[in-house]
Amino acid sequence: MGYTDQVRRPDPEYLQLLGRYSEAVQKLALAARKLILEEAPEAGEFVYEVYTIANHFAFTERPSDAFVFTTTHAKWVNLGFNFGSVLPDPHGLLRGDGKVIRHVRIAEVGDLDQPGVRELVRAAIADAERPEGKRGKPGTIVRRAGAGQRK
Repeated sequence: MGYTDQVRRPDPEYLQLLGRYSEAVQKLALAARKLILEEAPEAGEFVYEVYTIANHFAFTERPSDAFVFTTTHAKWVNLGFNFGSVLPDPHGLLRGDGKVIRHVRIAEVGDLDQPGVRELVRAAIADAERPEGKRGKPGTIVRRAGAGQRK
């Protein structure tokens, strides 16, 4: 998968965590990450190894301020929105019935090109927390299950 100068390369530890998934799912996760960082190159990444590999993106140093995330699954990747229930979704792409979190299922790379996907990411970026003095740095923090963190 090619990366432009505008999109930073994935953290090697993130790539290692993705290695437990099929090549197809790895490509989906990296393509979703690329789309997010094309729209928000200044966002920081918080990667969590939980029951899945979750990659959260925020403009602050607080993971709780994440505006979008990805989660890996056996045959797809979810492109999730922490406040998806309030995002405009004229194409009806968002799934989920929780109070706020919604996602779009990405089963093939072309799903990221569907009308409305990039617009959802842009809307989430527009609504994202960006308090003065608490801006995060573009970079990656990886938190593995049972381990510390790494920058």
